[in-house]
Amino acid sequence: MTVFRLKIITPEKVFYDGEAVQLIAKTAAGNVGILAGHTPYVANIVPSPLRISENGTDYRVAAVSSGVVKVEGNEVTVVTTAVEWAEDIDVARAERSKERAEQELSARTGDKEFRHAEQRLKRALNRLTVSGKK
Repeated sequence: MTVFRLKIITPEKVFYDGEAVQLIAKTAAGNVGILAGHTPYVANIVPSPLRISENGTDYRVAAVSSGVVKVEGNEVTVVTTAVEWAEDIDVARAERSKERAEQELSARTGDKEFRHAEQRLKRALNRLTVSGKK
């Protein structure tokens, strides 16, 4: 199988830098699968599971927050505000974040606060889904 270079970065660190056979990410328009030789592409990604295959059969899953995926040549770059492997997710913390966001949403605050709480809820639910606890 043909590989491409994949780099996943956050403001704090390089999360992943290596070769991959396939990347599956969720954009606002739906899931996109990226293989070597993909046409140039840029899209916003939404909080969702990010699936990486290094061998074409097995996938490692990470919870990714919002960000951007860019394909250029044989290189794919994901820039995101936060990402963590499924096995590294602190489930108790994700549950607390989910509960706080739900409380804020039910408090019917202003538009800005509502949007922020809605985004925090999406991230918490994604982390719980990726961890296998939802």
